[in-house]
Amino acid sequence: MLNMRQLLGQNGEADASSYLRKKGYKIITTNYRCKYGEIDIIAKNDEVLVFIEVKTRASKKFGSPAAAVDLRKQIQISKAAHHYLSELGNEEVDARFDVVSVLAEKDKKYKIEHIIDAFEFCLFK
Repeated sequence: MLNMRQLLGQNGEADASSYLRKKGYKIITTNYRCKYGEIDIIAKNDEVLVFIEVKTRASKKFGSPAAAVDLRKQIQISKAAHHYLSELGNEEVDARFDVVSVLAEKDKKYKIEHIIDAFEFCLFK
């Protein structure tokens, strides 16, 4: 059984996927998991492979959803992306990292902000 936070996150990711499809993105996979962590959405935008982190919040009480994608999270996503590319056998692909910020508003609608090329690939220890 899902708790309210998990349900909010699932709904945010579903809305983010729908938003991205409407913008012409081709969703390759969702919730990719490996030993380094998870990538919420992997998609193609034209010829670019896009690794997308979705952050959903019920309010801005603790800051914007996108602010939660700190350096630690960027490193984790980068490691998972590197692992994904090595599984493909092609690490020389044109890729970028986007963040989709989803804010649940009182009327049950979601306000979506898409930050394209939100951060650079980083593999710090």
